[in-house]
Amino acid sequence: MIRLILRRLLQLVPTLFGLSLLLFIWLHRLPGGPETAILGERGTPELREAVRRSMGLDQPLWVQYGRFIRRLFTGDLGASIQTKRPVWTEFAERFPGTFELTVVAMIIAVGIGIPLGYLAARRRGTWLDTLSVGGSLLGICIPIFFLAYMLRLAFSVELGWFPATGRQSVGINATRVTGFFVFDGLITREWDAAWDALWHLILPAIALASIPLAIITRMTRASVLEVLGEDYVRTAQAKGLTQRVVRGRHVLRNALLPVVTTIGLLTGGLLSGAVLTETVFAFNGIGHFVASSIATRDYPVLMGFILIIALIYVLVNLVVDISYTLIDPRVRVR
Repeated sequence: MIRLILRRLLQLVPTLFGLSLLLFIWLHRLPGGPETAILGERGTPELREAVRRSMGLDQPLWVQYGRFIRRLFTGDLGASIQTKRPVWTEFAERFPGTFELTVVAMIIAVGIGIPLGYLAARRRGTWLDTLSVGGSLLGICIPIFFLAYMLRLAFSVELGWFPATGRQSVGINATRVTGFFVFDGLITREWDAAWDALWHLILPAIALASIPLAIITRMTRASVLEVLGEDYVRTAQAKGLTQRVVRGRHVLRNALLPVVTTIGLLTGGLLSGAVLTETVFAFNGIGHFVASSIATRDYPVLMGFILIIALIYVLVNLVVDISYTLIDPRVRVR
């Protein structure tokens, strides 16, 4: 277990280094630049050159990259061109919103997807199987931004059941402790603030969970069908074990390995920021800020955010690998 963790952490170093190099080259080869976003179309060539010189963008690319790496080793990711604030501060301010949105979306996707996929496999060929397969296909095909707009129009604008934008109501008196609005409300016992923050998460989380829910349902169904045909399942049934033991210990547990891998990949992807969902619901998260940073060529924010997201993605997959040993003891043996 410890060797697995250490090996993955060591693999992280060349991964982040290679990613930073590719990102640096790609970002600096994009047409335009931060000076265009700062000065606009009225900026003269002299002013543009002055801005580039003040930001160090007139120096050779390898010099700029070396300066970035030196700052990176000290934990300095630079400051945002848009807000003039440190990149770490911007990330710390927006990550809690994306994290809460991801958690609620994955609870919906996993809580519905695994039972639905399992029941569809157990009742293969029935109306439930047909409905789950058709529904999962529909969930993958519907664009997230369209679903988000429809949910917002129906349940916020027309019915008024849910808030349309933001992470929390403007007029609510809430104590900020960690930046995680729901958690802050719970630890400070401000139940109205916690409930209000959770209520703001429902619609964007449903929109964000649509594709993961469809994928998890289809993956669970396929995995359970494959396990049901294995010899050890038939042997367990021949021994006279109860259906509850066979399904729980032999079928579902062995079928969960590929599903857990899928859940880990989906969670890491959602933590990188849901640009479309956060934009539709004006949700102050990572994706929304990264989208605006691309438009303004905010190099420090893009470099810093993407590297931090890559680190989180690797750590999430490390947790998935560790969970294998809890699900399947054969992994520990290997």
